Amino acid sequence: MAQVILEQLVADAGLDVEVVSAGTDVRRSGEPADDRAATILQAFGYDPSRHQAQQFDLSWFDECDLVLAMDARNRDDLDELTDVAPGQLRLFRSFDPQGPGDVPDPFFGDEEGFREVFNTVVRTSTAIVARMAANRQ
Repeated sequence: MAQVILEQLVADAGLDVEVVSAGTDVRRSGEPADDRAATILQAFGYDPSRHQAQQFDLSWFDECDLVLAMDARNRDDLDELTDVAPGQLRLFRSFDPQGPGDVPDPFFGDEEGFREVFNTVVRTSTAIVARMAANRQ
C-alpha cells in the first residue's frame, strides 16, 4: 500500500525518485497487494496492480538514499544485518506530522484496520514528498 501511495505522490510532485517496496519476510514474495488494501487503494484512485511483494535485498543499501521501515522490529532487523549510514534507515512514521511510531500491520485485522493504515500512509507520504520537494530546491 505504501509503495503505491508514495510512488503516486512523488510522480504528482514531479520528483525524479524511485520508490521500491520490500519486506523482510520471504513468505509473501511474488504476491499482489492484499485484496482489502487493493480495494481501498482503488476507492481513492490509486492503482494497486503496481505492487508485488518482494524480499528486501541488502545490496539496496548501496543504491538507496533512504530506507523506510514500517515498524521498529523490521528496522532493527535490517540494522543488524549490515552497516547503515547514519540517517539512511528510518521508521516510515518518523516523518508523520502526528508523531512517530510503528505502522500497524492490518493483515490479520478487518477492513477498518486497512483504512486506518491507508490514512496514516497518505498523511506520512505527503509529508515525505513535501520534504523531498523542499530539499530539491
